[in-house]
Formats: sequence, structure tokens, C-alpha cells
Amino acid sequence: MKYIDHGTGGGASCLKIKEGALPQLQPGCVLIEVAYAGVNRPDIFQRAGAYPPPVGASPVLGLEVAGKIAAKADDVQQWKINDLVCALTPGGGYAEYCLVPAAHCLPVPKTLSLAEAAALPENYFTVWSNVFERGQLKAGEKFLVHGGAGGIGYTAIQLAKAFGATVFTTVTGEEKIAAVKKLGADFIFDYKKQDWAEEIKKTVGRTGLDCILDFIGGDYIQKNLKLLGTNGRLIQIAFLQGARVELDCLPILTRNLTFTGSMLRPRSNEEKAAIAAALYKNVWPLLADKKLQIIIHKIFPLAQAAAAHELMEASEHIGKIVLKVQ
Repeated sequence: MKYIDHGTGGGASCLKIKEGALPQLQPGCVLIEVAYAGVNRPDIFQRAGAYPPPVGASPVLGLEVAGKIAAKADDVQQWKINDLVCALTPGGGYAEYCLVPAAHCLPVPKTLSLAEAAALPENYFTVWSNVFERGQLKAGEKFLVHGGAGGIGYTAIQLAKAFGATVFTTVTGEEKIAAVKKLGADFIFDYKKQDWAEEIKKTVGRTGLDCILDFIGGDYIQKNLKLLGTNGRLIQIAFLQGARVELDCLPILTRNLTFTGSMLRPRSNEEKAAIAAALYKNVWPLLADKKLQIIIHKIFPLAQAAAAHELMEASEHIGKIVLKVQ
């Protein structure tokens, strides 16, 4: 099969197309003939050597795919050969074939193309497990997600709105502001032109926000904590501006705050299977009813994975970047 190799790592130019053996089928797994693979920021980190795959996982980049099941282990009962699925992968998505635990697959909604389905797993698994399970977001609450025009952000905006929350978000530029407004964001702040923390404080007053999803880190952490009201929850999923910060933690005590976070990739197969089941129950009906939009910014051929990474690193995209594998 063809796959993308990143060698010893480095800049986007290290991504090269190569040929190698198909993954070997394992118990509880299916082999997916990949049509499309999603591009995600953790792929950038792995390429740079900062996000190693779990033990036993494929060293090939790629955390989500869509395609058809080409083979399955004897103990897999829930899928048939040629079923169309999208899947959260432990790695190996930038390839013509990808081995995935069967329980981490979901059926491709009939309303979506395979390219759109490939844009689902990483974002939806991440947002559901962090915002709704860890963060316990409820109808009527005030929710802030940073970077609302990216994959995680635009997914979080739509799901939070679908389940009855008031949504705040930070973006920059008129195009991104218009995009998140169309998705349903109630309050939008341009972080390059506004003091977003001060403006949100003016909007919410003393009651504060109920839940915040952040991947920026750095000085955003203290600002986030100050914006949370009593029993507020801050969920951290990355630290693009640094994880080592000096904090005034008193608000955690005085307002009974929760500061938590998680990484998706290291979680157990059982945990990921439970998230998949929750998505199928709670979110897949919304996709079937066309109540959620899948926004694809650009589709690149597999051989142009380097260009896809460069676009991701430039942060100029709105929605998802996808690779067409075959």
C-alpha cells in the first residue's frame, strides 16, 4: 500500500509518499480501505516528534479515516465486509489501508459524503468526551470555546448550541467571524482586535461562564479561570502557548471551580468504544437530520500531505483539512 512517511520528523517537507506492507489483522479489529483521512493538529505534533503514538500503534500519521471495511477479524460481529464507516484510529490514517478497533468505527451517515465522514471522528470524540462528559455542559449554560473556526471549535459551537447552551467564541478576521456566526455562536470576539477576556467579563457580569474548552494554554489559563462563575469548569485539551505558567489558584477555591483536561489518543480502547457508543446515540441522529454542518476547507491528494500540514500550521483554514487517499 501507499502511505505517508515522516522519517525522523521535522518540518512539513519531511512528509513523503512511500510503499509498504498492509497492516496485519488483529483480534477485535477491522482493516479499512481508506478513501479519505482527516488532518489534525496532533499530526503536526507527531511529525515534529512531540506526540509519539501509543505502544503498538502504527507509526504512520493519521487519527481519523473514512472508507469501506476490507477485512475483519473472526471475532468482529458488528460489521460486514464493504460496510462504509468512519473511525477514530490509534494511528495509520495517512495510508491506503488502516487497522482500527472495530468498536471505534461508526457508520457513515447517509447524509454525508466519505470526505465529510472522515472529518468527524477526531473532533467529535474530543468534543463529546471533554465538553459533555468531563465538562458536563447542560442546556441554558454559558460556554466558551477558543479558536471557533478550527475543527474542534466549529464542532464544539454546533454541539453546544444543539444541546441548548449559549456559545461564546474567539476567532480573528471577518471571514472567520462570519463563519462562526453562521454556525450559531452567540457572542464572538476577535482576539487580535479586542481584549476578549475583558469583553466577555462585561457580557456575563458577576455570574461568569459555566464551561470553557481551551487548547491555547499560556496566559489564557488565568484569564479563563477569572471568567468562570461558581461551579465553573475549565477543560484543557492542549497548550499551544505553553503548559508551564504561574497561576493565582484562589478562584478555584472561592468559586468551587474544576480545572481538568484530557488527551484522547492515550485513552483505553474501552473508553474510546464508550465514546463511540455515546456519539452514535446522541449525535448521529443530529447528523442524519442535517442539524450539524461538516465544513471542509480543502481536500488535498495524499501525495500533497506536506501542503496540507503547511495550511494547518498557518491557521488560515475554516473547518477541516482532508486528504483524498484513493
